[in-house]
Amino acid sequence: MTASEPVYLDYAATTPVDPAVAEAMGRCLSGSDGTGNASSVTHVFGRRAAQRIERARGEVAALIGAAPGEIVFTSGATESNNLAVLGAARANAHRGRHVVSSRIEHKAVLDPVKRLEKEGFATTLVAPDRSGRVDAQAVAAALRPDTVLVSIMLVNNEIGVIQDIAAIGELCRARGVLFHSDAAQAAGKLPVDVRSLALDFMSVTAHKLHGPQGVGALYVRSGARPSLQPIVFGGGQERGLRPGTLPTHQIVGFGVACDLARRSLPAEHARLGALRERLWRGLAAIGGVHANGEGVPCVPGILNASFEGVEGESLVTGLPELALSTGSACNSASAEPSYVLRALGRDTQLAQSSLRLSFGRFSLPEHIDVAVEAIRREVTRLRALSPASEPAEGGPGEVVGEAGGRGREAWVRLRLSVEDGTVKRALFKAYGCPHTVAVTAWVAERLRGRGRADLAPGTPAEWAETLAVPVEKLGRLLVVEDALADCARHWPEPG
Repeated sequence: MTASEPVYLDYAATTPVDPAVAEAMGRCLSGSDGTGNASSVTHVFGRRAAQRIERARGEVAALIGAAPGEIVFTSGATESNNLAVLGAARANAHRGRHVVSSRIEHKAVLDPVKRLEKEGFATTLVAPDRSGRVDAQAVAAALRPDTVLVSIMLVNNEIGVIQDIAAIGELCRARGVLFHSDAAQAAGKLPVDVRSLALDFMSVTAHKLHGPQGVGALYVRSGARPSLQPIVFGGGQERGLRPGTLPTHQIVGFGVACDLARRSLPAEHARLGALRERLWRGLAAIGGVHANGEGVPCVPGILNASFEGVEGESLVTGLPELALSTGSACNSASAEPSYVLRALGRDTQLAQSSLRLSFGRFSLPEHIDVAVEAIRREVTRLRALSPASEPAEGGPGEVVGEAGGRGREAWVRLRLSVEDGTVKRALFKAYGCPHTVAVTAWVAERLRGRGRADLAPGTPAEWAETLAVPVEKLGRLLVVEDALADCARHWPEPG
């Protein structure tokens, strides 16, 4: 981070590449170490590339307690998840056609599960409790005689909650059901031992632990290899499970990243835990803040919080000094909230007002302090701007009109001082996305001198064109038009 850049708090999306990783990759790209194709073992260049890849395979395996031969390199956790879910279900369709997962999995698991439904599989998605934990007994209750696969993530990518994978693994092993876990947010951040977790398959990715993007791995328990079939074909690399020329420089970087993470894990886990506590104390002091996933074990580098009385997109837009994620689909015309937070029982408004703050190796206490101060400032500003911050009644000579309301996507209140049939002053309060607030302010500025008959300064379509509002947001501007119409309904009679 430089003085002109925002504080990076989006480690759960991707982590900065460690300099040692970049250096190792650079040697592959610029020197003879990475010249050959690892499949070309007839010459020194290919053998050298193969040796570097096998060294990296051992480093990845050591991080998660696996044997090197159980590591299959892929392009990342998304491909690993697809290979595990689709490959295991299809390979075992003769035994049964039922798959169990949870409602809060990453889309890289949920979408392959949906694909299986189109292929004739039945699926069950287990609901978490309000803290975000998927209970092992709920998984047990979902199992059927024809269940062939269970897939439950180790750490949730939005709220950081750690699932009891060991308990779920034990019951799957006892029932003869294959068990997969997406560990993209766990590997390198928590101690992970695939043996004690009773896993058959586990997905990891390099870019969540300070390695390069575009490379990951699937752990395949040696005894489970016959229960997995490839989903792409050609070449036969990676034990026939993932064909294609191996990217030596990316795999080498992945290996170095895993080795660094393994060596620094105990100290880093404690340091990040202290940063998370510092962050939560600062946010909780704002008031009306809810930690999502609180009260259960969480990974130390993720804190997801919901803020009462603010709209998520407006909150993020007002934080240019921070790079973070929100639980709301801000660019969606429907403003769909996080499905993970909705599964926890958060109402739509709280789910939309959530922030995911994630941090890691290069995060410092001063970064946390900057985040707390910026969020406090913006939450305070937005709450003061909301209609909830003032009484709805008008004073002498005032006309009040509003539309939307508490708990709705948008809420606008106009307060007009009317004298001799014309507006002398117009004030507003608004809750909603940045475009709704901006249009409300723009309209309010143009109400002075207007009467009841010509109160609206144009139409929502004209406002949208003037203020460059995206077409998918046009419908949200109707709340401003409705507030003007409500003012007209409450207009004082002449005389």
